[in-house]
Amino acid sequence: MNFNLTEEQLGLEDTLQRFLNRDYTFEKRRALLANEDGFSRSAWATYAELGILALPFPEEFGGLDGTAVDTYLVMRTLGKGLILEPYLSTIVLCGGVISGFATQAQKQVLIPSLASGESLLALAHYEPQSRYNESLVETQAVAQGDGWVLSGHKAVVLGAPSADHFLVSARLEGDSNSEEGVSLFLVPADASGLSINSWVNHDGTRAGDVVLQQVKVNADQLIGEQGKAIPAIRQAIALANSAMAAETTGIMRALIAATLEYLKTRQQFGVPLSTFQALQHRLADMAIAAEQADSMALRAAIEMQNQDPTARLRQASGAKTYVDQQARLVGQDAVQLHGGIGVTDELDVAHYFKRLTTLSLMFGDAAYHLQRYSDMLETANEQ
Repeated sequence: MNFNLTEEQLGLEDTLQRFLNRDYTFEKRRALLANEDGFSRSAWATYAELGILALPFPEEFGGLDGTAVDTYLVMRTLGKGLILEPYLSTIVLCGGVISGFATQAQKQVLIPSLASGESLLALAHYEPQSRYNESLVETQAVAQGDGWVLSGHKAVVLGAPSADHFLVSARLEGDSNSEEGVSLFLVPADASGLSINSWVNHDGTRAGDVVLQQVKVNADQLIGEQGKAIPAIRQAIALANSAMAAETTGIMRALIAATLEYLKTRQQFGVPLSTFQALQHRLADMAIAAEQADSMALRAAIEMQNQDPTARLRQASGAKTYVDQQARLVGQDAVQLHGGIGVTDELDVAHYFKRLTTLSLMFGDAAYHLQRYSDMLETANEQ
């Protein structure tokens, strides 16, 4: 397996990192937390100029034909910058659904608007009773005239407050846990009957519950093939888990750098803390954990190009499980080695730790993915 990065990929990483260092400082990020959107529209426009919004999409639709490894590099760098913009929810998750499931005509319309930064989409799929189960959908779509009427409750929709459209999953037929019978609809955020209960997540990003009460949609708002949305949603979530693993490794490296700098500066008994051998061992363990997690995240990104959808799901779960475990070690040690200031709002370490905690629970925690990985591996061995 080739783990070497191309010159173009390294150049992209360097360009993005220089932008974040110059224009996305921790102080500016703290100010963004208080604004109405909770992120920077200006930064989003810059991402479009840099090409990272167009990166994952096919060239024929205005994209840059990037791979999951390119997304891995972007997410790892954005993790270091601790960005607030909805790159994961709009580009990786919704973009993944559209790329893998929408019709050619729909891609011609939707992908250019995503790549240019014009549209902000959010996937409204999970429900209060779902608990990470992608196929458990009770939101109903009832045929009416040449369209449908949607009714249901979507929980913890990432980026909901700022989204201009939602990709809403709804069941046309079958019981609530059936793989068949679920469709996707593109619903404007200002649609009659749609309401959003917004909040701020633990890490400062925005989310919300989306309630649909007799929301009417037309036939052309159906995305992809009718009743066949679950496999596409599951694959997009696997891609998101792979991307989150990359973001997590970026955060881990930022925490190690911040901790090392603190130990070099803080003195005890007249010498820097970095001279204490026990603390050097702790830092070494953190560095090893980050390196191992990064290798797992990169392998997951490579496997996202596997033609076998089952292999992609299995590798995404494996990466989520392992990376989250290593991130817990690095995050907790970073906070502990900083002492009391490690949990203060004024220090970036606390914000990195909050983001790690949030990422560990999104789209399945480590225990959930460990069980899924084990079940899928057992099934593969039996075949």
